[in-house]
Amino acid sequence: MEEPKYRIRALHTPDTVTVYQAYTPGIGLPAAREGRFPATWKRDRMTWIKPSFLWMMYRCGWGAKEGQETVLAVEITREGFEWALRNACLSHYVRGFHPDQASWKRQLGQAPARVQWDPERDLHLRPLPYRSLQLGLSGEASRRYADEWTVSVTDVTPLAHDVHALVRAGDLAAAGRLLPREEPYPAPDGLLDHLRAQEPEPSPPVTAP
Repeated sequence: MEEPKYRIRALHTPDTVTVYQAYTPGIGLPAAREGRFPATWKRDRMTWIKPSFLWMMYRCGWGAKEGQETVLAVEITREGFEWALRNACLSHYVRGFHPDQASWKRQLGQAPARVQWDPERDLHLRPLPYRSLQLGLSGEASRRYADEWTVSVTDVTPLAHDVHALVRAGDLAAAGRLLPREEPYPAPDGLLDHLRAQEPEPSPPVTAP
């Protein structure tokens, strides 16, 4: 069965969903140790959360990029996750989906969350033909994420390094067995309707008769 272009895949339970972020050790290690973000974590800045482990690996270079050496699995409430999605808007303007660019900009300025759909990645971090959700939180959403929605914070940097080592060794089967079990997220009907804009298909070239 072909994977839909826009669908959330995540490790989830009946009450929680796991998202990934990467930080400096100065932020990531205290967060994992305490199970919550420290006071030094800036709650007034936008933060991006990703339900896809492999997209996080693409973003942080398997935990090797400067400033992203500590990879965190953050378990948050599904109630909070869905609140963010319900109050989010797309991070870019889509002609034919938004009424006009001005109204999209107003919505973007007012929304506490925004969504990007970026190509999902395989074990070699190559793009796949379907998309992965990136959810940006700011203002009220960022504060709620840190102080209300977070259930647990786990340092999964060792897992990132183990999977990467197996990929480099060419053992993709073993690497795949270590990946978090990300399954389609049971989003309530209509939750993503305002976030799944179908980009217009390019017109076919006109050929001379």
